[in-house]
Amino acid sequence: MRQATVFFKGQEAGTLTQPDDGSFVFQYAHSWVDDDSKPAISLTLPKTKLAYCSPFLFPFFYNLLPEGSNKQVVCQLNRIDRNDYFGLLLTTAANDTIGAVTVRKQ
Repeated sequence: MRQATVFFKGQEAGTLTQPDDGSFVFQYAHSWVDDDSKPAISLTLPKTKLAYCSPFLFPFFYNLLPEGSNKQVVCQLNRIDRNDYFGLLLTTAANDTIGAVTVRKQ
């Protein structure tokens, strides 16, 4: 199992988990859900106390990944399998994202 903390503008918003079966789970932090001033991180992931489960990486997080030759270079330099989306997300979304969301390994 692998886990990462999801931040919105530097504040912890939730946890992204990849269980050993390769699926994905996103869970908002309870403090984030309870605070009405905090937005959802994505329109496709509205705030809820329930966990989101998916057999594949959620499109919101997938769209944070590099593509094409940029993906190839990042994978080669960091020795990441091109199909290891979680590993690629942890490598690229910790600091260098477009927008307010970052993803960091726990």
